[in-house]
Amino acid sequence: MPSREEILNAKILVVDDCVDNLTLLVDILDEAGYSAITATTDPSKVCSLHAGTNFDLIILDLQMPGMDGFQVMEGLKEIEKDGYLPVLALTAEPAYKIKALEAGAKDFISKPFDMIEVDKRIQNMLEVRLLYKELAEYSKAQEALALHDVLTGLPNRRLLEDRLSSAIQNARRHHRKAGVMFLDLDGFKYVNDTFGHAYGDKLLKMAADRLVGISRKVDTVARIGGDEFVIVLADVARVIDVYAPAAKMVEVISSPFIVDGQELSVTASIGISVYPDHAESVEDLTHAADEALYVAKRAGKNCFRLAAPLAVPEAYYKSKA
Repeated sequence: MPSREEILNAKILVVDDCVDNLTLLVDILDEAGYSAITATTDPSKVCSLHAGTNFDLIILDLQMPGMDGFQVMEGLKEIEKDGYLPVLALTAEPAYKIKALEAGAKDFISKPFDMIEVDKRIQNMLEVRLLYKELAEYSKAQEALALHDVLTGLPNRRLLEDRLSSAIQNARRHHRKAGVMFLDLDGFKYVNDTFGHAYGDKLLKMAADRLVGISRKVDTVARIGGDEFVIVLADVARVIDVYAPAAKMVEVISSPFIVDGQELSVTASIGISVYPDHAESVEDLTHAADEALYVAKRAGKNCFRLAAPLAVPEAYYKSKA
């Protein structure tokens, strides 16, 4: 439940074309201890004000010349995509009360004002609104946890599959390619066994940062468990275009990691598959990249290999040696 302090610091917008009514409402709010009050007599400004400030409560007069409260609420619905309008309607017309609620208002105040009623309705609405926001933020946080690796903050397997599926669809639509890299840290088990999991976890986070740092914004770097990472290369023109980023990843991982003053060394083995050259589905592409990873391991590690039947020319490896 929101605290009293949070309620009094809530952002409130008062809208009434009558200056006397506007002043009275602002005075009521001031006396109650509310500290973030905005007021306007111009209903046409409400949507832009709300878009910029995200008010916790909008006290809105329904009967105004030029643009009435119902029209304002229609505009607010374009901003509040979740459908929750934090509107407390003001009306002197009894018939407008139900109409206001049907239009999206969460409560109403009758004119002339009853001071005690106004104070209670405002407080009740703010409690609900702030609680609603807390729940929405909690829900977003839980969703983020469900889609990201807790240690590194990278996308996890679930989000990776969605990103890869999107990359394939985009490549198909634009007659392009998409690459998938399976990356494994060579020597990571030795680090864990010798220095402990705390050192290993820090190394994993540093490795994740290095991989993200050399990747394009359109690409996805994910951790799928242990010392395994997957990189989705979106919007690739040619198969050969995956070689350079793979070589760069091998290079940056091979540089020593300094963890709490201790120099630690690992290398990277990478297996690569490319849509549509190796496969056309998420499952088949990932399987092909995983198979190519084992080929890289058998080739001596600290290298990358392309999935069969395609192969990187041996001259390319030699030129990077």
